[in-house]
Amino acid sequence: MNSRAKQVVTSGLLVAIGLTLPIIFHSFAMGGPVFLPMHIPVLLGGFLLSPIYALLVGMLTPLLSSVLTGMPPFFPGAIQMMFELGVYSLVISLIYHRYKLGIYPSLLTSMLLGRFTAGIVNYILLTHFLAKAFSLKIYITAAFATALPGIIIQLIAIPALVKLLEHANILQHKKENAL
Repeated sequence: MNSRAKQVVTSGLLVAIGLTLPIIFHSFAMGGPVFLPMHIPVLLGGFLLSPIYALLVGMLTPLLSSVLTGMPPFFPGAIQMMFELGVYSLVISLIYHRYKLGIYPSLLTSMLLGRFTAGIVNYILLTHFLAKAFSLKIYITAAFATALPGIIIQLIAIPALVKLLEHANILQHKKENAL
């Protein structure tokens, strides 16, 4: 399979997983804002895909999920998540593939920049479109404290999955000991 076809197929698979995982988590009463199931395939996409495909997976997954399942609500939830998840996957792809940094620097940098981006988008959406006050304290609580179980899952699962994919020769990373 050529490189572009592989990128398209991998992207489609990750979007499909990103649509399915939240449904599974919600069926067990494990909410999205706490466990962040949609983030897992998007973050993994940053390690597997070129920057443009990673960005597309990050932006399309919440949009399609909102349209097809109603989760998250389109405005402001899916809009904010499109930017947040797009930044996650794009930053990982750039840092991991282009700059050859390890799994944790790529993952942590993307998680911080994605949440920073989400904060900016939330501020814009709340203040300019909904005429509501933006509370940095409430945002930080939601982005970090409420989401802590999901963040822990990501910090454990994503490196393990990346290492598994490297071991299976599905993912190659040029730098030795890149964890």
